Amino acid sequence: MVSELKRRGLWESTLIVVTAKHGQSSIDPHRFFPIPGHGGANGSSPAEILDAAGLLPESESPSNPTGIGPTQDDISLIWLKDSDQTDNAVALLEADAAKEGIGEIFAGASLAQMFNSPGLPPDGDPRTPDIAVAPNAGVIYTGSTAKQEEHGGFGHDDTNVMILLSNPSLSAKTVTTPVETIQVAPTILKALQLDPSSLDAVRKEGTEALPGINFHSRER
Repeated sequence: MVSELKRRGLWESTLIVVTAKHGQSSIDPHRFFPIPGHGGANGSSPAEILDAAGLLPESESPSNPTGIGPTQDDISLIWLKDSDQTDNAVALLEADAAKEGIGEIFAGASLAQMFNSPGLPPDGDPRTPDIAVAPNAGVIYTGSTAKQEEHGGFGHDDTNVMILLSNPSLSAKTVTTPVETIQVAPTILKALQLDPSSLDAVRKEGTEALPGINFHSRER
């Protein structure tokens, strides 16, 4: 791409942005630890524990080959057969948390701080699980031999991605200010000498362009 931009005389006027919508866990392959692992060698996942206790609906049971199965990768999202059993389910998971690779369990008030309350309308949101289990870094709930990492969880490796900006007018440097990927859009408008506030979301959310960049000056 760079060679073609140079061939067409567009290199000097092009801003290249490299980023991603999510990371992968574990970034360090030496931290990778699958549960249950191949042949169940590393123990049981949260869904398997709760399924054995009869707390999961058949559709999400890991023992049902025709169901949708549990929602687990580097997080375990649990929808219970009966939401009134949430406290009992949490107690079961906490009883053997170390073997299940559990880092933190979100349920009840701790879950409601991040998402709508689970349940059915008008008081609940069926998209919200009854329990969310965040495993220790590197733990993936899988029996597959093909996986080396996954995404979807709350961990640092999942929620942090690189942002690289490149243009001949920019000197190489690292900006350590915390930023978000939503800042890419107003940054592109700024690079085009357009008003970032012309974007509805920028106005409503007060999103700023990425810091430490001056596109229209040779200042560094």
